[in-house]
Amino acid sequence: MTDSVELKFLLQLKLSSRQTQSLPLSIACPKVCVCVSVCCSILRTSVCGSRPLLLPSITSPNKMDQKKTDRDSSHRNGIGQVVLYGEFTATDNRKVRYAVSLTELDLTVQKITSAPAGRSKVVFNLSDCIGCRAFKGEDNTDVGAYFSAYFYPFKRRWMSSGVARQRVEQCFRVALAQDSHANLEEAQRWARAINEGSVLQRPQRDGVLYSEVRRPCRVMLLVNPHSGKGQALSLFTGHVQRMLTEAGVPHTVVITERQNHARELAREADLSQWDALVIMSGDGLLFEVVNGLMEREDWESAIQTPLGILPGGSGNALAASIHYYSGSQPVSSEELLVSCGFLLCKGLVSRLDLVSVNMASSQRLFSFLSLAWGFVADVDIESEKYRHVGAARFTVGTLVRLASLRVYQGRLAYLPVDEPPSRAEVSPPLPASAFCSSLLCRPSKASSHQNTFHNSCNSNNAGKARRVDGPTPAPRGPADSLLAPLEQPVPGDWTVVAEEDFVLMLAMYQAHLGEDMLAAPGSAPDDGLIHLFYVKAGISRTALLRIFLAMEKGAHLATGCPYLVYVKVRALRLEPLSPKGVITVDGEAVDYGPVQAQVHGGLARLVSG
Repeated sequence: MTDSVELKFLLQLKLSSRQTQSLPLSIACPKVCVCVSVCCSILRTSVCGSRPLLLPSITSPNKMDQKKTDRDSSHRNGIGQVVLYGEFTATDNRKVRYAVSLTELDLTVQKITSAPAGRSKVVFNLSDCIGCRAFKGEDNTDVGAYFSAYFYPFKRRWMSSGVARQRVEQCFRVALAQDSHANLEEAQRWARAINEGSVLQRPQRDGVLYSEVRRPCRVMLLVNPHSGKGQALSLFTGHVQRMLTEAGVPHTVVITERQNHARELAREADLSQWDALVIMSGDGLLFEVVNGLMEREDWESAIQTPLGILPGGSGNALAASIHYYSGSQPVSSEELLVSCGFLLCKGLVSRLDLVSVNMASSQRLFSFLSLAWGFVADVDIESEKYRHVGAARFTVGTLVRLASLRVYQGRLAYLPVDEPPSRAEVSPPLPASAFCSSLLCRPSKASSHQNTFHNSCNSNNAGKARRVDGPTPAPRGPADSLLAPLEQPVPGDWTVVAEEDFVLMLAMYQAHLGEDMLAAPGSAPDDGLIHLFYVKAGISRTALLRIFLAMEKGAHLATGCPYLVYVKVRALRLEPLSPKGVITVDGEAVDYGPVQAQVHGGLARLVSG
């Protein structure tokens, strides 16, 4: 297969897979839709009941050690000690009864029938529960009380072999006596026990020390109504608002009105009124919030405010990374939103690395996601015109840019971590003294290559691209101890890349570059590393497309492409020599010119579980 024929085949495969993923179920298979609707109606039927019974617990001092041993043994065997037991009836049919038992690990619901073989049992893990509430019925003549538990277990998806979190509500009616107050107290006791058990069953991740958002927490939730396809507000009311209510999380919604509105709010807000700041948008809004916090006089305490993100844009890279860190199977669109909403409701907080980015204009920004130059930056900015198609904008932008592949001239240097690069064949480094950041250092070389590299990108002046410019408060934050001033050579322990002709440079500090682009599968939110990728000039369009196709599953490093280099670093410096181009920070265009960056480990806090 020739190179051009193979490239055409890969492009068609890429486009056809996108079309299949975005095809509405009602169009793909109308008959299946009818079956789905019927099944969903059946699954939504809730159960309620009465006759609660409390099993006595062993609390005598001489048996406390034995109780702890039994509990530990039960946890090891996957069996929890029964805490509460009750028999309840359904709301719509009080002749239908259920036996409900609560352990330290799960809630078990079993229908009570006369035929033993007909008893069906369903077990709900408390780690999948985000909350439980007790309440009175709407009928004032009903002496019964109710409690509803809200679970989001992993269930198999329709038309797919994967699993995703799906909402399941379990509602029970308590009718212990003819006293409505006593019934409500009993329902509240069950709700309290389920909530406490849910908190204890926290998700765990090796090597991660979690803290917890204060409960009940006060959340400021910033929504950008124009992000992605412009559906962020409807997605919030359709999914997130209900989840926060179920989890008992009080929140105030703020609709952003203009560019940098969120930045101003974060810079000026009284943070003592909020326990967390949550962003419902793409990655750009969180970029504004992070930099707004770092521009405050009290930045050291302000940046400790837990930050949460819910995918409502087209990129959603950090949201996809958080989902990936939880160990769950890949999902996208509304399934990713439900997953991130679930993790937000759990309220566990981990550390988040930030990278300080310094430019020749003396502007200093803080980045949580990426620094890009070349192909990736061009696609990010130029695909703005395809924003109406959502996450597929990056696929379209990639294909368009592949059709006219550009080469960029520049100098790249970095401070490596004490381990060799991933590829065995690494070009011999230049001495650090050979690296100068000023564009005036090599005027003759730049001008001699101006026509050779056919770099005609004008995106740095694009009117539609969101830019980070204009007057900003004085830079704050920790000192960049690893960086020399831009007008001076890099320190002697840095590595200077010999090549000067590149297709792209991408510095990542999270796992995902987009919902379906697993760029740095070995990263963690607080590993203190910059995952640096660069692609040298000379790569074919087919090979570059193969890399991006493999990146969907994080397999791009296994392609064995000799033009792709990956190295873990602590700091880097880039000097573009091509006269035109784009540099992006977290997907936002910044001033085109020399730039350098350093990672600051665990500087911020992220709600991630």
